[in-house]
Amino acid sequence: MRADGGIPGRGPGAGPYELSDLTPVYVISVAAQLSGLHPQTLRQYDRLGLVSPDRTAGRGRRYSARDIVLLREVQRLSQEEGINLAGIKRILELENHVEALRHRVAELEAAAAEAGAAQAQREAAVHASYRRDLVRVQPQTGTALVVWRPKRGRADQ
Repeated sequence: MRADGGIPGRGPGAGPYELSDLTPVYVISVAAQLSGLHPQTLRQYDRLGLVSPDRTAGRGRRYSARDIVLLREVQRLSQEEGINLAGIKRILELENHVEALRHRVAELEAAAAEAGAAQAQREAAVHASYRRDLVRVQPQTGTALVVWRPKRGRADQ
């Protein structure tokens, strides 16, 4: 299992032999070349928790394409924006939190839509159960109107 809860090598809809951007395939030297960083810098980022690659059975690091993109973003924030590593770590944590909240909102919207559809089905079932028999109403000829007024204050009697 990855630190993010995913299964190594398995992106959404990926089969057992299909590669996704989450598949850990790059050793540290290749990841360093692809990201333009020194391997020691990658080790430091791993120790600080900025980028956490998967591990092999022998504890070797394996980076995915998504990890490479993240390494480049860490480098950009550090060099171009002048943000220190603690700040970058906080930014990444907040971005992960926002993404998790987006997923949760999508789940809740789907659940609300499902509940609305179920409610509509229940209402339709109730309406379908109504009897729609027509009953003939006979007009009454001798109708009278009676007005009732309560007697006020019986204290005078």
